[in-house]
Amino acid sequence: MALQINIDNGGTLTDVCIMSDGGVKKTKVLTTPYDLSKCFFEGLQKASEVVYGAADVKRLLEEVDLIRYSTTQGTNAICERKGPKLGLILDSGSTTLPAALKAHDPEVFEALVGDRVSFIDLAKLDAPEAEVEVVKVINQLAARGANRLVIALGGAGFLEAEERVKKIVLRKYPRHLLGAVPVLYTSDLTSDRNPGRRAWSALINSFLHPSMEAFLYNAENRLREFRTKNPLLIFRNDGDASRVAKTVAIKTYSSGPRGGMEGVKAFSALYGFRDAVSIDVGGTTTDIGQCTDGKVAEIRRGHVEGISVSFPLCEIMSAGAGGSSIFKVKDGKIAIGPESVGALPGPACFGRGGKEATITDASLLAGLFDPASYFGGGMGLDLARAEAAVRSNIAEPLGVDLDTAILAMSDAFEAKIAEELHRFTRIGPDTVMLAFGGAGPLNACGVAEKAGIRRVAVPAMAAVFSAYGIGSCDVSQGYAATLEDRSTAGLATALDALKRKAARDMFAEGFEEGSYVVSARLVTETPEGEKVFPLGDKPEFPAALASASTVELELTAVKSLRQDETRHVGFPRKAEAKADGQRKVLVVDKGRIELPVYRLASMAPGDHAAGPAILEEDYFTARVPAGWGFVVSEAGDIILERED
Repeated sequence: MALQINIDNGGTLTDVCIMSDGGVKKTKVLTTPYDLSKCFFEGLQKASEVVYGAADVKRLLEEVDLIRYSTTQGTNAICERKGPKLGLILDSGSTTLPAALKAHDPEVFEALVGDRVSFIDLAKLDAPEAEVEVVKVINQLAARGANRLVIALGGAGFLEAEERVKKIVLRKYPRHLLGAVPVLYTSDLTSDRNPGRRAWSALINSFLHPSMEAFLYNAENRLREFRTKNPLLIFRNDGDASRVAKTVAIKTYSSGPRGGMEGVKAFSALYGFRDAVSIDVGGTTTDIGQCTDGKVAEIRRGHVEGISVSFPLCEIMSAGAGGSSIFKVKDGKIAIGPESVGALPGPACFGRGGKEATITDASLLAGLFDPASYFGGGMGLDLARAEAAVRSNIAEPLGVDLDTAILAMSDAFEAKIAEELHRFTRIGPDTVMLAFGGAGPLNACGVAEKAGIRRVAVPAMAAVFSAYGIGSCDVSQGYAATLEDRSTAGLATALDALKRKAARDMFAEGFEEGSYVVSARLVTETPEGEKVFPLGDKPEFPAALASASTVELELTAVKSLRQDETRHVGFPRKAEAKADGQRKVLVVDKGRIELPVYRLASMAPGDHAAGPAILEEDYFTARVPAGWGFVVSEAGDIILERED
């Protein structure tokens, strides 16, 4: 296997997974939200220490074959509503569209757009006053505080109308001028004729674009200085990757969680799990997905925060509850998130200035963490600061003692994730829950109990599972065009145009024609749902589509890098596991009692034990409650089951 480095950038921690002939290794660094390139290169430095025993980034980047990157920054930005102020320009015939867009999610629309909406009379675009009309609308939005603009014109001729506006904007606001407001046209992203989906796609893309662009190009330029062999590959939310210059910002939304779902697919195949739900608990969010019969749910018109967009997306739901989510008391009850303390200042126990209460602080105070070994021993934890945060934010407002507050926080956290599991997935008697992410295994059994799940799997690579999951992705490019000429000749012309685009873009990715696979299909939407017509080597336009309202031609070019998992392993019980020590832990109805601590590194396949206990690895901790038992599988993963 070539030397590969996979980096998954989260809101609090950035995970690094190193794959080579010597096996799979991992490390982590704190995310630096003020400059993501800093934690990116700190991750590479720690990776070089793992590979060579001493820091040598220059050597690592000379020898590495692939660097893949995924991120939850887009997910976190939408979840926390942090980003630029957008202005939306519509045509005068779409006066009802803002209300329709807002109806999808009032909070997100208010955060992204608010009242910064203006209208253009399309009839004036062909008149002498066209320039005046466009300039007037742009100035109105700029005066209301918009620092990025989205132009979403409606009607059958939206492509041509947006092109006319684009020419005027380039003349009146040339890009070389300081202070020129960035403008995105919906037709630059998609040919989707649904105005709501198209507008939301462009709004979300514009909202995410600045931070993604600034970081990714900065990181790519720094990599070039080291003369890396291959360009940085961005893992996308469709499960494949592409170069920075060939990736749009909306495709980075939920790309980190999608990496986790790729891992879930491989893990389910390895163990023969037919129905697996997953909780990927990071610092800011818990990402929830489901894999049934080896397939992850993906739809052609995906959803961002429940909002329908024009692009295919894996069905992953992000709940605003993670290891760094802020706990507070509202109306006498504990409320969690969606605000997060992130990596800076981080949970109060990190000692970086944080004063809010988090589940990380509560878990430390409960005795679940060893301050000396947390984060692989690379970060000391401050009990006094954690106690101050929980007392002032939770215990005192609730009028309870510290231990009661700690248990209430844990119960509320588990209940919230279990509730989101039920809201988003279908849970049956054979459902297995995969728990991963830095905070995923910690309360996994408690979440499972509240959700009615009896089996939990914790991968050995749980702490960097999303980074691990992106390690097998392909490089691809996708294209779509509305088919106007509904004949075999018209289809051939449109298909040829998309193939030329694919050849150009795949060459830019580093692949010659013939080294990748091209596939195409026709898609139409009917009252009964979507209908798909795959196209073979000699495509003909299907007569059945002649009267369809719209027909889209979709083409995909894929350079395969995946290696399918063919092994099947089990988890037979062999020997009683030996504890590595004991720890005093706060337990419901029992107070603080001594519990055995089992280190994953000290156990062999087949080792098993019963709860209550603590399971520990360098970068994750799992509580095993009474009534649960665990066994180490033949592949070194952990399977936990309810035993009564």
